[in-house]
Amino acid sequence: MQKSSIRRSASVVAAVSVAAVVMTGCQPGDTPADGGGTSSRTPTATASSPTSSASPTSPSSPAGSGPNGGAAKACSPDSLKASAYQAADRPVGTGTGAAIVRFTNAGAKSCVLQGHPTVAGAANGSPELNVPLTVTPVGPASPVKLAPGAQAWLKLTFVQVQGEGDGYCESGSAPVLYPTMVIGLPDSGAHQVALDDGQFAECDGTLTATAVTATKPS
Repeated sequence: MQKSSIRRSASVVAAVSVAAVVMTGCQPGDTPADGGGTSSRTPTATASSPTSSASPTSPSSPAGSGPNGGAAKACSPDSLKASAYQAADRPVGTGTGAAIVRFTNAGAKSCVLQGHPTVAGAANGSPELNVPLTVTPVGPASPVKLAPGAQAWLKLTFVQVQGEGDGYCESGSAPVLYPTMVIGLPDSGAHQVALDDGQFAECDGTLTATAVTATKPS
């Protein structure tokens, strides 16, 4: 009788142990056997939340970009007021040597100026007779955004006239005088300017020119 009771007790204990194992295997949110904190069943990403955008990468905004990423338009010819004066830093001689051309945004909206200029001696009243000068660009060109009333500049450096009176050119050619010059900028038209004092006196029909800049040159 005693052996039979022991066998029944052992059977009951075994059944309880099996049930406990089964119930333990069904518990939600089990932690891994190594004791790590987060369940391995938690996904790391979902298909509906990709890690990168499907949209193409847009280029970096230029200096003239607006607040919503749209670029400000080039300054129209009629929105600009142009003027010129002799530069303080110029080649030694008796001609113009160098001139600063100043552009003012006279419009009601911001706009962009950029690039190196074209330069021509003006034939007053006859644009088709303007005399194009040979321009050598110097320095980098970057867009300059002008708010209404803001200014930008560029510098023209001519082959200097030497001597007194009518002067002379070291190349042997004769100096040329222009009461006004026509300055052109990419997408912003051509602008006829006169010096504040005097005429443009130059040699050889060649010059160097900086690009338009927000920094006033000397």
